[in-house]
Amino acid sequence: MGRYGSDHKESTRRSIIEASGRRLKLDGIDGSGVATLMKDAGLTNGAFYAHFASKDELVTTTIADQLELQRAKLQAIAVDRTGVETFVRFYLSPAQRDDRAGGCPSAALLDEVARCSEAARSAYTAGLIAMVDHIAAVLAPENPSSAQRRTWSTVVLMIGTLQMARALDDPDLSNAVLEHGLDSALHLLGLDHSSGAANRESRN
Repeated sequence: MGRYGSDHKESTRRSIIEASGRRLKLDGIDGSGVATLMKDAGLTNGAFYAHFASKDELVTTTIADQLELQRAKLQAIAVDRTGVETFVRFYLSPAQRDDRAGGCPSAALLDEVARCSEAARSAYTAGLIAMVDHIAAVLAPENPSSAQRRTWSTVVLMIGTLQMARALDDPDLSNAVLEHGLDSALHLLGLDHSSGAANRESRN
């Protein structure tokens, strides 16, 4: 009975974190109250404190979880240089732009994370470093540090591009921003190809 209770509690905690991840990316950290987060998880407000001491603790846990999920997807896709390109193309796509709830936590929450607690910012920093380290290691397996600078530049470019594409109310302009950001990201990582450049010229 005790084992069932422990498993059930962990399952409930997991449900809260997953629901929180979707809601925070949709409505923001400040715009998501505990009542809404618990309702999304199918639970009452009273159940919250059985799992988290405060909303800040939930936010910190959710940020770490979201970045870990993103890193796991990255690791599954980006096993080589072609995989890194696949990940970048997926990230800077209309589908990713339109899937705010299921998309990148950085693009959705970056401005608010900067105002969060030290614990939340620390969780975010660790998660982002892990992603950059993985990409750099794939790009330059013999000397990952040599790829750190361009990888950081690319990740910053990708996040900013996605944020801008989401903010624009002109669909054609938004798509163009994604396309230009993709071209720049692939170039920074050394993944652009002559055929891709030719295709870009033919579009202009």
